[in-house]
Amino acid sequence: MKLTFAPSSYHTHDRSFYDALERVLLTVNLIAIAVFDIDGVVRDVGGSYRRAIADTVEHYTGGSYRPTVEDIDQLKREGIWNNDWKASEAMTHRYFEQQNQPQPETSYEEIVDFFQRRYRGPDTEDPNQWTGYIASEPLLIDRDYLDTLARSGIPYAFFSGATRGSANFVLQRRIGLSDPILIAMEDAPGKPNPTGLMMAVQRIESSPSAVQNLPVLYAGDTAADMKTIIAAREQFPERQWLAIGILPPHAQQAAAYKAEYAESLKLAGAEIVLDSIQQLTAELIEQRLAQA
Repeated sequence: MKLTFAPSSYHTHDRSFYDALERVLLTVNLIAIAVFDIDGVVRDVGGSYRRAIADTVEHYTGGSYRPTVEDIDQLKREGIWNNDWKASEAMTHRYFEQQNQPQPETSYEEIVDFFQRRYRGPDTEDPNQWTGYIASEPLLIDRDYLDTLARSGIPYAFFSGATRGSANFVLQRRIGLSDPILIAMEDAPGKPNPTGLMMAVQRIESSPSAVQNLPVLYAGDTAADMKTIIAAREQFPERQWLAIGILPPHAQQAAAYKAEYAESLKLAGAEIVLDSIQQLTAELIEQRLAQA
Protein backbone atom coordinates (compact mmCIF):
# COMPACT_ATOMS: atom_id res chain seq x y z
CA MET A 1 0.00 0.00 0.00
CA LYS A 2 1.33 3.43 -0.89
CA LEU A 3 1.53 6.15 1.70
CA THR A 4 -0.52 9.31 1.37
CA PHE A 5 0.00 12.55 3.24
CA ALA A 6 -2.42 15.31 4.13
CA PRO A 7 -1.14 18.88 4.65
CA SER A 8 -3.18 19.17 7.85
CA SER A 9 -0.97 16.51 9.45
CA TYR A 10 2.16 18.67 9.36
CA HIS A 11 3.65 21.05 11.86
CA THR A 12 2.76 24.71 11.43
CA HIS A 13 5.66 26.76 10.06
CA ASP A 14 6.26 30.48 9.82
CA ARG A 15 5.13 32.00 6.56
CA SER A 16 8.64 33.45 6.12
CA PHE A 17 10.06 30.15 4.91
CA TYR A 18 7.17 29.42 2.60
CA ASP A 19 7.23 32.95 1.19
CA ALA A 20 10.90 32.48 0.37
CA LEU A 21 10.20 29.05 -1.12
CA GLU A 22 7.39 30.52 -3.20
CA ARG A 23 9.72 33.15 -4.64
CA VAL A 24 12.21 30.46 -5.63
CA LEU A 25 9.54 28.30 -7.23
CA LEU A 26 8.22 31.25 -9.25
CA THR A 27 11.55 32.49 -10.57
CA VAL A 28 13.65 29.43 -11.44
CA ASN A 29 13.41 26.36 -13.60
CA LEU A 30 13.09 23.54 -11.08
CA ILE A 31 15.41 20.56 -11.49
CA ALA A 32 14.84 18.33 -8.46
CA ILE A 33 14.12 18.28 -4.74
CA ALA A 34 17.09 17.72 -2.43
CA VAL A 35 16.58 16.20 1.00
CA PHE A 36 19.54 16.03 3.38
CA ASP A 37 20.37 13.87 6.32
CA ILE A 38 22.04 15.93 9.07
CA ASP A 39 24.53 13.85 11.04
CA GLY A 40 27.65 13.23 8.98
CA VAL A 41 26.30 15.42 6.16
CA VAL A 42 25.46 18.82 7.66
CA ARG A 43 27.62 18.43 10.77
CA ASP A 44 30.54 16.25 11.79
CA VAL A 45 29.35 14.00 14.63
CA GLY A 46 32.53 11.95 14.96
CA GLY A 47 33.37 13.73 18.21
CA SER A 48 29.80 14.12 19.44
CA TYR A 49 27.09 11.54 18.67
CA ARG A 50 29.60 8.78 18.01
CA ARG A 51 31.65 9.77 21.04
CA ALA A 52 28.47 9.66 23.11
CA ILE A 53 27.75 6.14 21.81
CA ALA A 54 31.22 5.01 22.89
CA ASP A 55 30.84 6.70 26.29
CA THR A 56 27.46 5.07 26.86
CA VAL A 57 28.53 1.57 25.90
CA GLU A 58 31.69 1.89 27.99
CA HIS A 59 29.65 3.05 30.99
CA TYR A 60 27.06 0.28 30.80
CA THR A 61 29.65 -2.44 30.27
CA GLY A 62 31.40 -1.34 33.45
CA GLY A 63 34.38 0.03 31.55
CA SER A 64 35.09 -3.35 29.93
CA TYR A 65 34.37 -2.32 26.35
CA ARG A 66 34.61 0.98 24.49
CA PRO A 67 33.59 0.59 20.82
CA THR A 68 35.95 1.97 18.20
CA VAL A 69 34.93 4.11 15.25
CA GLU A 70 35.12 0.99 13.10
CA ASP A 71 32.91 -0.95 15.53
CA ILE A 72 30.20 1.70 15.31
CA ASP A 73 30.47 1.87 11.51
CA GLN A 74 30.15 -1.92 11.32
CA LEU A 75 26.93 -1.79 13.32
CA LYS A 76 25.49 0.99 11.18
CA ARG A 77 26.24 -0.96 8.01
CA GLU A 78 23.45 -3.30 9.04
CA GLY A 79 21.15 -0.48 7.94
CA ILE A 80 18.78 -0.50 10.92
CA TRP A 81 20.65 1.43 13.64
CA ASN A 82 19.92 5.01 12.68
CA ASN A 83 18.83 5.80 16.26
CA ASP A 84 22.03 6.25 18.28
CA TRP A 85 20.29 5.52 21.57
CA LYS A 86 19.20 2.14 20.25
CA ALA A 87 22.64 1.62 18.73
CA SER A 88 24.17 2.17 22.18
CA GLU A 89 21.72 -0.30 23.70
CA ALA A 90 22.41 -2.88 20.98
CA MET A 91 26.18 -2.66 21.36
CA THR A 92 25.86 -3.07 25.12
CA HIS A 93 23.62 -6.13 24.74
CA ARG A 94 25.93 -7.69 22.17
CA TYR A 95 28.97 -7.25 24.37
CA PHE A 96 27.44 -9.28 27.20
CA GLU A 97 26.12 -11.88 24.75
CA GLN A 98 29.59 -12.32 23.24
CA GLN A 99 31.10 -12.64 26.70
CA ASN A 100 28.39 -15.14 27.63
CA GLN A 101 27.60 -13.03 30.67
CA PRO A 102 24.27 -11.88 32.09
CA GLN A 103 23.64 -8.20 31.48
CA PRO A 104 23.05 -5.98 34.51
CA GLU A 105 19.55 -4.57 34.55
CA THR A 106 19.52 -1.29 32.67
CA SER A 107 16.45 0.39 31.22
CA TYR A 108 16.37 2.02 27.81
CA GLU A 109 15.40 5.28 29.53
CA GLU A 110 18.61 5.17 31.60
CA ILE A 111 20.67 4.69 28.43
CA VAL A 112 18.94 7.62 26.74
CA ASP A 113 19.45 9.87 29.76
CA PHE A 114 23.15 9.04 30.08
CA PHE A 115 23.68 9.53 26.34
CA GLN A 116 21.88 12.90 26.32
CA ARG A 117 23.90 14.19 29.27
CA ARG A 118 27.08 13.44 27.36
CA TYR A 119 25.77 14.83 24.09
CA ARG A 120 23.82 17.87 25.28
CA GLY A 121 25.31 18.47 28.73
CA PRO A 122 23.84 18.43 32.27
CA ASP A 123 20.83 20.54 31.24
CA THR A 124 19.36 18.37 28.48
CA GLU A 125 16.23 20.47 27.88
CA ASP A 126 17.31 24.10 27.39
CA PRO A 127 19.31 24.62 24.15
CA ASN A 128 20.73 27.84 25.60
CA GLN A 129 22.48 25.72 28.24
CA TRP A 130 23.80 22.91 26.05
CA THR A 131 27.49 22.56 26.86
CA GLY A 132 28.04 18.93 25.85
CA TYR A 133 29.57 17.50 22.71
CA ILE A 134 26.91 19.17 20.55
CA ALA A 135 28.43 22.58 21.27
CA SER A 136 31.61 21.85 19.32
CA GLU A 137 30.41 19.95 16.24
CA PRO A 138 32.18 21.17 13.07
CA LEU A 139 29.81 22.28 10.31
CA LEU A 140 30.02 20.60 6.90
CA ILE A 141 27.63 22.92 5.08
CA ASP A 142 26.89 26.65 5.05
CA ARG A 143 24.04 28.99 4.20
CA ASP A 144 25.64 30.16 0.96
CA TYR A 145 25.71 26.61 -0.40
CA LEU A 146 22.03 26.07 0.39
CA ASP A 147 21.02 29.44 -1.08
CA THR A 148 22.97 28.72 -4.28
CA LEU A 149 21.30 25.32 -4.59
CA ALA A 150 17.84 26.86 -4.21
CA ARG A 151 18.57 29.62 -6.73
CA SER A 152 19.73 26.92 -9.15
CA GLY A 153 16.32 25.25 -9.09
CA ILE A 154 16.75 22.75 -6.28
CA PRO A 155 14.56 23.45 -3.24
CA TYR A 156 15.73 21.53 -0.18
CA ALA A 157 14.55 19.98 3.08
CA PHE A 158 16.00 17.85 5.88
CA PHE A 159 15.08 14.36 7.09
CA SER A 160 17.08 13.18 10.09
CA GLY A 161 17.00 10.63 12.86
CA ALA A 162 18.21 13.35 15.24
CA THR A 163 15.77 14.87 17.69
CA ARG A 164 14.09 18.09 16.58
CA GLY A 165 15.93 20.07 19.26
CA SER A 166 19.32 18.75 18.21
CA ALA A 167 18.62 19.22 14.48
CA ASN A 168 17.33 22.76 14.89
CA PHE A 169 20.31 23.61 17.08
CA VAL A 170 22.53 23.24 14.02
CA LEU A 171 20.09 24.34 11.29
CA GLN A 172 18.73 27.45 12.98
CA ARG A 173 21.27 28.53 15.58
CA ARG A 174 24.47 27.71 13.74
CA ILE A 175 23.67 27.82 10.01
CA GLY A 176 21.05 30.55 10.34
CA LEU A 177 18.03 29.02 8.60
CA SER A 178 14.96 30.77 9.95
CA ASP A 179 12.45 27.91 9.66
CA PRO A 180 13.76 25.01 7.59
CA ILE A 181 11.61 22.14 6.43
CA LEU A 182 12.66 19.43 8.87
CA ILE A 183 11.37 15.95 9.54
CA ALA A 184 13.04 14.78 12.74
CA MET A 185 12.96 11.74 15.02
CA GLU A 186 9.67 12.77 16.63
CA ASP A 187 7.88 13.23 13.29
CA ALA A 188 8.20 9.92 11.44
CA PRO A 189 9.31 6.29 11.72
CA GLY A 190 13.04 5.69 11.65
CA LYS A 191 14.99 5.00 8.48
CA PRO A 192 14.99 3.05 6.23
CA ASN A 193 11.22 3.61 6.39
CA PRO A 194 10.66 6.29 3.70
CA THR A 195 7.69 7.99 5.38
CA GLY A 196 9.75 10.91 6.69
CA LEU A 197 11.44 11.40 3.33
CA MET A 198 8.08 11.63 1.61
CA MET A 199 6.78 14.03 4.26
CA ALA A 200 9.70 16.35 3.51
CA VAL A 201 9.02 16.15 -0.22
CA GLN A 202 5.32 16.87 0.26
CA ARG A 203 6.12 19.94 2.37
CA ILE A 204 7.94 21.42 -0.60
CA GLU A 205 5.27 20.34 -3.05
CA SER A 206 2.51 21.90 -0.92
CA SER A 207 3.48 25.33 -2.27
CA PRO A 208 0.93 26.56 -4.86
CA SER A 209 3.70 27.16 -7.39
CA ALA A 210 5.49 23.85 -6.88
CA VAL A 211 6.00 21.44 -9.76
CA GLN A 212 4.67 18.02 -8.84
CA ASN A 213 6.55 14.74 -9.17
CA LEU A 214 10.02 16.27 -9.48
CA PRO A 215 12.98 13.90 -9.12
CA VAL A 216 14.15 13.54 -5.51
CA LEU A 217 17.64 12.99 -4.18
CA TYR A 218 18.51 12.03 -0.64
CA ALA A 219 22.02 12.61 0.66
CA GLY A 220 23.21 10.62 3.65
CA ASP A 221 26.22 8.91 5.15
CA THR A 222 24.90 5.52 6.26
CA ALA A 223 23.45 2.34 4.82
CA ALA A 224 20.08 3.22 6.35
CA ASP A 225 20.04 6.47 4.35
CA MET A 226 20.69 4.64 1.08
CA LYS A 227 18.11 1.99 1.88
CA THR A 228 15.56 4.73 2.51
CA ILE A 229 15.81 5.75 -1.15
CA ILE A 230 15.47 2.12 -2.25
CA ALA A 231 12.30 1.80 -0.17
CA ALA A 232 10.92 5.07 -1.56
CA ARG A 233 11.64 3.91 -5.11
CA GLU A 234 9.72 0.69 -4.47
CA GLN A 235 6.70 2.53 -3.04
CA PHE A 236 6.70 5.42 -5.52
CA PRO A 237 8.11 4.06 -8.82
CA GLU A 238 6.56 6.87 -10.85
CA ARG A 239 9.14 9.31 -9.47
CA GLN A 240 12.89 9.45 -10.16
CA TRP A 241 15.05 8.89 -7.06
CA LEU A 242 18.77 9.38 -6.47
CA ALA A 243 20.71 8.02 -3.50
CA ILE A 244 23.73 10.24 -2.79
CA GLY A 245 26.35 8.85 -0.42
CA ILE A 246 28.42 11.31 1.60
CA LEU A 247 31.64 10.22 3.30
CA PRO A 248 31.67 11.51 6.89
CA PRO A 249 34.97 13.07 8.04
CA HIS A 250 35.90 10.18 10.32
CA ALA A 251 35.82 7.81 7.33
CA GLN A 252 38.38 9.87 5.42
CA GLN A 253 41.32 9.60 7.78
CA ALA A 254 42.92 6.67 5.92
CA ALA A 255 42.76 5.88 2.21
CA ALA A 256 41.97 2.18 2.67
CA TYR A 257 39.17 2.82 5.13
CA LYS A 258 37.78 5.60 2.96
CA ALA A 259 37.57 3.21 0.01
CA GLU A 260 35.96 0.54 2.21
CA TYR A 261 33.37 2.98 3.55
CA ALA A 262 32.54 4.27 0.07
CA GLU A 263 32.08 0.73 -1.19
CA SER A 264 29.72 -0.04 1.70
CA LEU A 265 27.55 2.94 0.72
CA LYS A 266 27.47 1.78 -2.90
CA LEU A 267 26.51 -1.73 -1.84
CA ALA A 268 23.67 -0.21 0.20
CA GLY A 269 22.38 1.64 -2.88
CA ALA A 270 24.36 4.86 -3.36
CA GLU A 271 24.60 5.86 -7.01
CA ILE A 272 27.46 8.25 -6.31
CA VAL A 273 29.65 8.84 -3.25
CA LEU A 274 31.12 12.28 -2.49
CA ASP A 275 33.71 13.50 0.00
CA SER A 276 31.55 16.48 0.97
CA ILE A 277 27.94 17.53 0.55
CA GLN A 278 29.11 20.81 -0.98
CA GLN A 279 30.41 18.85 -3.97
CA LEU A 280 26.77 18.17 -4.77
CA THR A 281 26.11 21.03 -7.19
CA ALA A 282 23.13 21.67 -9.44
CA GLU A 283 25.30 20.76 -12.44
CA LEU A 284 26.23 17.39 -10.93
CA ILE A 285 22.62 16.68 -10.04
CA GLU A 286 21.52 17.39 -13.60
CA GLN A 287 24.24 15.09 -14.93
CA ARG A 288 23.22 12.23 -12.64
CA LEU A 289 19.54 12.63 -13.48
CA ALA A 290 20.34 12.51 -17.19
CA GLN A 291 22.38 9.34 -16.73
CA ALA A 292 19.80 7.55 -14.59
